[in-house]
Amino acid sequence: MSTSTNEAHALEAPRSGRIAPRYTRNSSGGGNFEMFAWLFMRVSGVILVVLIFTHLFMNLVVGDGIHAVDFGFVAGKWASPLWQVWDLVMLWLAMLHGTNGVRTIINDYGDKKSTRMWLKTVLYVATFVIIVLGTLVIFTFDPCLAGASSETLQEFCGA
Repeated sequence: MSTSTNEAHALEAPRSGRIAPRYTRNSSGGGNFEMFAWLFMRVSGVILVVLIFTHLFMNLVVGDGIHAVDFGFVAGKWASPLWQVWDLVMLWLAMLHGTNGVRTIINDYGDKKSTRMWLKTVLYVATFVIIVLGTLVIFTFDPCLAGASSETLQEFCGA
């Protein structure tokens, strides 16, 4: 076979079910986005493992364990800026990590371009809403109810 014949065979649709060597889903150059997305998955995964296991250890092992986790426990934790930022970073990284993974699955298995576009639109909107609501909850949470009796207020409220 000549070189031009080999190139022609490489451009044909594969008959064996294997992907042709020069196959590309879209013709636009993606730049380095996919490389950064791949790198983000690895880095965020390692950071999330540390954040989550520390979170679990502090909530379930230290102190009275799982029996101490209630409204007052969470309110006491979120009274500290450290734990607010800790939970915020955990929320953002987990949501972005998961969104990137689902985006990859949509790109891999979405047959039509319009299907991929709509699925990713729903994914991005849901991610945005959850990140915004979670951030608002973390930073606007106030366990000290105005006008509540001193018996119902937690010790950190200073009734």
